[in-house]
Amino acid sequence: MLSTSSRLLRLLSLLQTRRHWAGADLAAQLGVHTRTLRRDIDRLRELGYPVQASSGVAGGYAFRPGPSLPPLLLDDDEALAAALALRTATAGGITGIEEPALRAMVKLEQVMPARLRRRADALRSAIVALGRVGPAVEAVWLGTLAMACRDQLRVAFAYTDREGRASTRSVEPQGLVHTDDRWYLVAWDPARRDWRTFRVDRMAGPPVLGAHFTPRPGPGDGDLRSFVSRALALDPSPERARVILNAPLDAMARRIPPSAGVLEAVDAQRCLLQCAAAAQHAVVYWLLALDVDFEVLGPACLMEQLERARARLTACLPAATASQPAPRPA
Repeated sequence: MLSTSSRLLRLLSLLQTRRHWAGADLAAQLGVHTRTLRRDIDRLRELGYPVQASSGVAGGYAFRPGPSLPPLLLDDDEALAAALALRTATAGGITGIEEPALRAMVKLEQVMPARLRRRADALRSAIVALGRVGPAVEAVWLGTLAMACRDQLRVAFAYTDREGRASTRSVEPQGLVHTDDRWYLVAWDPARRDWRTFRVDRMAGPPVLGAHFTPRPGPGDGDLRSFVSRALALDPSPERARVILNAPLDAMARRIPPSAGVLEAVDAQRCLLQCAAAAQHAVVYWLLALDVDFEVLGPACLMEQLERARARLTACLPAATASQPAPRPA
């Protein structure tokens, strides 16, 4: 049988792993009678932990928000994951979070046992963050959007799309996705009766929470990351780029990220790359960098961009060749 102090720590750890515990299940995990469990719950409350009890068929115990943040118990892997995440957060990308993340990291490492502190120090010394290129987002905005997703609350915001058109949106948020150094909100847009993705850095002001809504099944069988990747890679424009790559699908899938384009097999040795019209400048880069033979199916504007790239390369090559020293005679 665990001692009282060890049992309280075990109880605290279990309460943090689920949103709700049935009393009998929690007592069984601890190997104690339900009366002992009730006394232990009372001790945790006296220490300031906001444990709430409910009665009835679905009764049990759960952590609920309290007036202050109580201490949390983390196992070794959780503590290292938290330290790594906080270290990464200090590098930027989310404005307003760098300093709080640094303070939290220092507090966490101060209470780590020596074995974990050595591993955390190794991680910190080995990780070097490069300077970011691109917009950052407000931490408070991300928190508001995450709350709206969790609690099924409508959210309204001013938005500017990639064409520079301003609008006001009121949507039912499903989730947040981070990809290609950007944050995207996936939401059902009642005005358009369809799922939409919104870049958080294009919101012109803080999102405003609204009323509750009835949740619906998410897009793409609930795989929001795949949904966002496909939305970034494709659009309904007839100017969508279509290129046959003379390489197997598996080989190209390892080199072209999903957000850059959608790949489909043509046969065992070729695949089709499709991407949005707005990303055709990136297609030129991929086609030049992949070192793979290809055939452009369309549109004409992609052919024009490739022709301009060919002209620039042709113009630059003679100058580059002339600048090289002539080889010495043997």
